[in-house]
Amino acid sequence: MEGNKYVYLFEEGSADLKNLLGGKGANLAEMTNIGLTVPPGMIITTEACNAFYEKNLQFPPGMEEQVQDKLKVLENETGKKFGDPKAPLLVSVRSGAPISMPGMMDTVLNLGLNDETVQGLAAQSNDERFAMDCYRRFLNMFGDVVLGIEHQKFEDYLQRKKNQKNYQFDYELSASDWKEVIENYKQLIEKETGKPFPQDPEEQLFKAIYAVFNSWNIDRAIVYRRVNKIPDDLGTAVNIVAMVYGNLGDDCGTGVAFTRDPSTGEKNLYGEYLTNAQGEDVVAGIRTPRHISSLKDEMPDVYEQFVNTCHLLEEHYRDVQDIEFTIERGKLYLLQTRKGKRTAQAALKIAVDMVKEGLISKEKALNMVEPSHLDNLLHRRIDPNAELDIAAKGLPASPGAASGQIIFNADEAEKKAQEGQKVILVRTETTPDDIHGIVASQGVLTSRGGMTSHAAVVARGMGKPCVCGCEALQINYEKETFLVEDRQFNKGDILSVDGGTGHVIVGEVPMLEPELSDEFQQLLEWADATRKLGIRANADTPQDAAKSRELGAEGIGLCRTEHMFMGNDRLPIVQEMILARSEEKRKEALDKLLPMQEEDFYGILKAMSGFPVTIRFLDPPLHEFLPDKEELLVEITELRITNGDKDKLAEKEDLLKQVRQLTEFNPMLGHRGCRLGITYPEICNMQARAIFQATARLVKEGYDVLPEVEIPLIGDINELSFVRKDVIEIADKVIEESGVKFNYMIGTMIEVPRATLLSGEIAKEAEFFSFGTNDLTQTTFGFSRDDAEAKFLHEYIDKKILAENPFIVLDRDGVGRLMEVSVQESRKTNPDLLIGICGEHGGEPNSIEFCHLVGLNYVSCSPFRVPIARLSAAQAKINN
Repeated sequence: MEGNKYVYLFEEGSADLKNLLGGKGANLAEMTNIGLTVPPGMIITTEACNAFYEKNLQFPPGMEEQVQDKLKVLENETGKKFGDPKAPLLVSVRSGAPISMPGMMDTVLNLGLNDETVQGLAAQSNDERFAMDCYRRFLNMFGDVVLGIEHQKFEDYLQRKKNQKNYQFDYELSASDWKEVIENYKQLIEKETGKPFPQDPEEQLFKAIYAVFNSWNIDRAIVYRRVNKIPDDLGTAVNIVAMVYGNLGDDCGTGVAFTRDPSTGEKNLYGEYLTNAQGEDVVAGIRTPRHISSLKDEMPDVYEQFVNTCHLLEEHYRDVQDIEFTIERGKLYLLQTRKGKRTAQAALKIAVDMVKEGLISKEKALNMVEPSHLDNLLHRRIDPNAELDIAAKGLPASPGAASGQIIFNADEAEKKAQEGQKVILVRTETTPDDIHGIVASQGVLTSRGGMTSHAAVVARGMGKPCVCGCEALQINYEKETFLVEDRQFNKGDILSVDGGTGHVIVGEVPMLEPELSDEFQQLLEWADATRKLGIRANADTPQDAAKSRELGAEGIGLCRTEHMFMGNDRLPIVQEMILARSEEKRKEALDKLLPMQEEDFYGILKAMSGFPVTIRFLDPPLHEFLPDKEELLVEITELRITNGDKDKLAEKEDLLKQVRQLTEFNPMLGHRGCRLGITYPEICNMQARAIFQATARLVKEGYDVLPEVEIPLIGDINELSFVRKDVIEIADKVIEESGVKFNYMIGTMIEVPRATLLSGEIAKEAEFFSFGTNDLTQTTFGFSRDDAEAKFLHEYIDKKILAENPFIVLDRDGVGRLMEVSVQESRKTNPDLLIGICGEHGGEPNSIEFCHLVGLNYVSCSPFRVPIARLSAAQAKINN
């Protein structure tokens, strides 16, 4: 509608309008309103962007007139006029989504320059070379971003010009050199587009706005949103800002800085700047910049003002800020502030330190740390005692260490990773077009760029090791090699990078698991004091149980007994049990397994003394423990062809016959779980005896143990009653035989839809429920997980049929609804029923929040995700 307000001046906006004005625009407005020096500007809203797409890539009615009106205000504030040959107002046009997408969207600087206004800029600045440099930059950006001409075509011409003049650096070109470059750039634009470069500044402006809106849906932006789970319908705002110049001389400069070190979290200014440069020179990594602390010596007054500004911004936003700034003629201008991306280590330290400084509350600190940050803390590092062949050293841009084969191309990196190979992406510098290659790589190595370059920022955000600015590397993309002095490295060679030291190391190197910091422990203590959900771990060995306990687990929520059957010492006995032709023979094999199982349970229960341990009876179908049918066929064929041992042949043929008899068309829905316990009760009975004998021994030794016997795949109360009766009888026998009284619980895994609907009935026979959401998701969707993920699930995500992979993020609408019904119905029967979740969803933050909301008692996840679950559970409590 024409009455819509699509354009805001900075002074009309605020940080609260982030969704409307985008993160960048809202923060520019906020900085303006708290009195900081920001160049005058306006913001075209995200609503205008969405209307642009609704109207089939047409500007909404009234928007262009509003832009023209606000331009007049900018002209009054600056004393310059848009398109005026003598005192031209020049602007930058930048995108700015509500959620930060660094480097994903396009920017145009120096807009408003043409053959006439460039003369006015030369006169204003008293520097013709500067004006011509600005014009050629604008032509390059406009040609690339707005007109779609490949950036490299401009670069190639410029390089030819430099070679012709025997120049090495851009600053060696004179004003007349730049004039020649300008003419050639204009010819290139006309050749590529069939139209001359537009000299009308207003035409330039609206073409640039169109390009920014259009860039919301370019491939690299779509990939970035998908990787970072950013909604596609947010839209981008457009920021139109009066130009200020960092390249007018030595009292000028431009830079990027963080109010605290984003790698370590230390309370030191961290950043880089270049004197006599424009902003893209820093971010693009074209020149290697200087550390921000050097500004103290070069421009002490500006540095003091900058330090005070950083302090004010942290006080105002109560978080670390990532700031872009320009110094023009000794005056500091802020071009952007946003929440600073940081490493996992830094996130923890910053959150804890800010609580100690009185800046934020503990609740705010808990919300400042992303659960994935804790996952990243479990990165490996290089063994300090290892002998390393260090080939080169660059800037330590993102911590952690990784090894992989050298790959020079982002597409190939992605392909290799999909094949299961580990790669290190090696580039001169990365661009937003390399995003998919960075996602796929173990680590990133660049020969140019600083610690705030594209590669560094993106790698830090993903928790991947990155070494930047390794200038010793001479990369040859055609030959797919790089040289370090006289050493040549080829595509496919194994290389290691250490993002903490900047070292580039030949070959694969030994790694160490990380040690957790004091801040890590402190934050999780606050989380434990806040959360309502209990946190358990899935563990099948005493070692896993001990690691779980070390990481803060309050029990074992799932011990899978089938994993214990796969050891070389017991698999033959398990097979003997499965292939037994009589109950008597089966019991003989089970008697051999009994002491082994007892020792398994003894170790896990002892490791978790003081905490409950849920032990699930054998769940998978029996054929999974037998030799592969195809391999048996090959062996039998070979024996037949070679006239091999006849007894062995007969034995293999008999085994194949039994394997075929046990093999099922759909084993997921077949003879498994409680169904095994009903048809072969002696299997469950052996496991129950092993659990209770281990329990009796430990109680006698003074340990506080609580086994929870879990009967899987129940769909009817009669199944649970049948198996439960035998378990109670065996417990009573062990108590009588040992003379030791002990406590135990019997419950079930809820993993088929029928069980969720009949939970009120099933709860009469259960003391606890545990949702097995992997199988519950399969049975609710009718998906076979392996087949779905291999064949079509990625298409469902890409085509937005499903927002998330339901095996990773719990499906609240379907699976979640069944869980809600189950919780409500079962607690009508037994208000004190213990209910948890033990699928992989138990360690996923969104799913944990759902578990909190529906009133579960605990979540259980893999040991190394326990810290994530502790933090996520606290965040769920704070935010709901």
